[in-house]
Amino acid sequence: MSVHDSPSHPLDYPIWTALTTTQQALAEGDARARRYPTQMTPFAAMPDMSAENFAALGALMSPQDIAVLFTPEAVSPPAEFKIVLADTGEQMIGTPVEMPANGVDIVTLGADDVPAMMELTALTKPGPFSARTHELGTFLGIRVDGQLVAMIGERMKPARYTEITAVCVHPSHRGRGYGQILLSAISRQIVSRGEVPFLHVFTSNHSAIALYRRQGMEIRRRLHVTVLKKQD
Repeated sequence: MSVHDSPSHPLDYPIWTALTTTQQALAEGDARARRYPTQMTPFAAMPDMSAENFAALGALMSPQDIAVLFTPEAVSPPAEFKIVLADTGEQMIGTPVEMPANGVDIVTLGADDVPAMMELTALTKPGPFSARTHELGTFLGIRVDGQLVAMIGERMKPARYTEITAVCVHPSHRGRGYGQILLSAISRQIVSRGEVPFLHVFTSNHSAIALYRRQGMEIRRRLHVTVLKKQD
């Protein structure tokens, strides 16, 4: 089934929508397969699962690269690919409740903060995070005694939707509401631009799903998360 066969919601194929709308200037590839620069994120997409499109995706990838797909249906790639991970994620949407910062100083993170961001994401593993991920959108952080202890950011931008990503809090600073404060702050920025916040969370991550529900977000649909590599 092709993205173009029937009118689908922009978030049903969020990576393809983002790379053909708001973030098309970042896209590598063509009408058969597109991906973000690998130093930003390993996300890739095709308009449908045809052999021709898979061949185009393979042509974009080096032997070391992975391609992460978010699709409504399970992915069955041709023999030249191997599946590294096949899982499901919940796509959640809505504006999280406002949370006062309570004197916590929220800073906007940039290129100079990349080493600290890489260190925090390596520790907390919120999902793929690379040296240029912060270029995809606004990233906010909280520092305690100079150390980055919590962060959040924006990643995919399909049409008028903006994905919240890299929600992470240092293990020794949990329980202080930093995650909720940052969720509220980034959502206000997204909504102020006339966009709708959404995010993805693995289906198995029940505690995160419960947290986002308490914050006022709801599950929109389940997507398949597939990580592909080219066969050696």
